[in-house]
Amino acid sequence: MTRLSVPDMTCGHCKASVEAALSHIPGAAPVTVNLGTKEVEVGGTAPADTLIRALDEIGFPARIVPVS
Repeated sequence: MTRLSVPDMTCGHCKASVEAALSHIPGAAPVTVNLGTKEVEVGGTAPADTLIRALDEIGFPARIVPVS
């Protein structure tokens, strides 16, 4: 699992955009978006840099959050 912080995600439309962008990546499932914490958890085998790049391309810079 990869956890990402997406601080610019502020509304339902943002959440939907993030979900859509990540769900199109092979090996990125399931995608769970928490708008309250502005974090996204992505299961599967997709590399974190691929996930971050996909979000950056739609205007949502992200960074990895260590999973405890």
